[in-house]
Amino acid sequence: MTERVKLKDLEDALEGLPYPLSKQNAVAEVEGIVLVYADGEETAADVVERIEEEVFDDPASLAASIRNNLPTEAVGEPGQSEGEG
Repeated sequence: MTERVKLKDLEDALEGLPYPLSKQNAVAEVEGIVLVYADGEETAADVVERIEEEVFDDPASLAASIRNNLPTEAVGEPGQSEGEG
């Protein structure tokens, strides 16, 4: 079953996984999660495959690694920043 997850809810979606989790197991565990971006979407498994870390100790470490490997279009238009108005 596919679960669509907004980036703000990513850590909550990763809570129930069995930690510590190897990168290979993380790819399998997040297979059904689709990350909803500002402009499009991508499977969490595809993002995890780009991560260099090999072990994740908790949901926060996996979520941070996923966020660090997101494409530019995931969070908005280039040159935009939150707080400017």
